[in-house]
Amino acid sequence: MIASAKPTRAFKTRWFSKAAAKARIADEELCEAVAQAMLGQIDDLGGGVFKKRLDKNRHRSIILARGGRNWFYTYLFAKKDRDNIDADELAAFRDLADIYAAKTEESLLKELAANELTEICHDDEIQVQE
Repeated sequence: MIASAKPTRAFKTRWFSKAAAKARIADEELCEAVAQAMLGQIDDLGGGVFKKRLDKNRHRSIILARGGRNWFYTYLFAKKDRDNIDADELAAFRDLADIYAAKTEESLLKELAANELTEICHDDEIQVQE
């Protein structure tokens, strides 16, 4: 189980937002998946990189989370298109996890304002984006 004393927040990148919309994966499902991840129901690829099944097992998401406080959906792929990410991609995602782990509240707010990130849930509350 991944635990944190601070509030848990989940975000999706701009790229992920487009991919999830195309795959018709709702924010509610993403928030539910983070809650499951916090219970250990996720594939830990190491270095703050996790893989989670979505959309009734039709898609796989790559989520970056170091320390379990902020979760960032960064990549989505259909199971029918590929089995997994390769070693080079995993290394790049681990580097990116380090970058996201170092983000301050101020930098998160800037990325949210620039629509580079969208916050989808905060402590099991879904953020409705109109």
